[in-house]
Amino acid sequence: MYTEPGFLESASLRTKWNEEITAQYDRLKAAYGSRFFEIDPTAIHSTMAPAPVKWFGDPAEPNFCQNADVAQQLSDWGGVGRHNLHNEYCEYTVIYRNDKSGKKRPKRVNFSTELREYWVVAAVNDPTQLKAMAEEVLKRDVGWSELYGPGVTNPLALSEDERKKRFIGFVAGSGNAEQTPQQPQGAINTDDILFMSHPINGLDDLLYIVMFGARPYARQEQGALVKASREQIFRASDVEHLACRHADPAACMGAYDQVFAGNKIAFADPLGVYIQTFNDGAFSYKDAPIPSDWINKSRGTLVEKDGKKQSFFQRLEFGPPDDLEIYLDDIVDVSVGSSPKLTGGYQIARQIEVGPYVKIQALEVPISPAEFQILTTSTKPILCSNASVCVSIAAVKAAFEKRNFPNKVGPRSIG
Repeated sequence: MYTEPGFLESASLRTKWNEEITAQYDRLKAAYGSRFFEIDPTAIHSTMAPAPVKWFGDPAEPNFCQNADVAQQLSDWGGVGRHNLHNEYCEYTVIYRNDKSGKKRPKRVNFSTELREYWVVAAVNDPTQLKAMAEEVLKRDVGWSELYGPGVTNPLALSEDERKKRFIGFVAGSGNAEQTPQQPQGAINTDDILFMSHPINGLDDLLYIVMFGARPYARQEQGALVKASREQIFRASDVEHLACRHADPAACMGAYDQVFAGNKIAFADPLGVYIQTFNDGAFSYKDAPIPSDWINKSRGTLVEKDGKKQSFFQRLEFGPPDDLEIYLDDIVDVSVGSSPKLTGGYQIARQIEVGPYVKIQALEVPISPAEFQILTTSTKPILCSNASVCVSIAAVKAAFEKRNFPNKVGPRSIG
């Protein structure tokens, strides 16, 4: 049984959270299950510390479809950028404040990697715990109507189905690109960020891409079986567009590398997406390092095992506090030659690595020749600039130029 994401204490939700994980896994195992992947972390008997599977948090698609400058503009475009582009399991909102002259300026950026499904489980099964979670994140009192919609003063008077419907519609979004509303209709998870709401950043997609990769793919070369390339693996299943993101290739190939090496894998406990590294040295204020109190991690903990520290944090707040007349655009990105000022979250996300942790163990029975999935698809690079999602990105760009809202998101991982 998994504990709560980030090792957060919420025993009241543990059973229901594991039921949700099992239900999501059961929907996928007929197509993607194998003896190389275990849904139960206790089935992996290993004394090794969990291995990281990680990728950078900045949206890759607008960069390869357009360019880095456009990607920055679109990704930082408030709720539109987040709802359309933040599909790397790392979403953010920019907090603005007026300076002493009255000019509105970016003050801080809040990042989250928390899975939508855990919050939905809380909304359905323990409204009191949900409220406590929201107040912990936002550092203020939260009303029931903010979580369950206008007019709700006692969610326990609602059925579980009604609580779920209201919370999904108002706060969480559907988590399904085929349903509406895809994105939350209320303010509490859009003006700021409680947890991830992009349809692709879900538990189901995380399970899918790791299970998809946890197979013994191979290609033949001079009569021997050798590792298949990323391009071959994604082409063989006709999901080339996934190879163009940060998250999907890293998760898939992280799992595949272990299986090809003769191991089986499972998500380490607790299952979740975590902010594993943050290169704060990429930023400077007045030619000095960023003060430590401008960087705050929460919704998790730091675990040390065998002398190695591993971050299980799910939230990162970056920027000067309100009592200082200093703003985000007073900070520069020294990792870039021209040292540009920060304008939003995209530049920061490029310095954040996120992802789950996995456990590995040598297979009790080695992979037999008959188990290898021999791929014959091309190893040529996938031309991401020709991906179908670029049509959607072009629509977002056109809308940005006109400041009009496009009603479109990119293709979902699972068909």
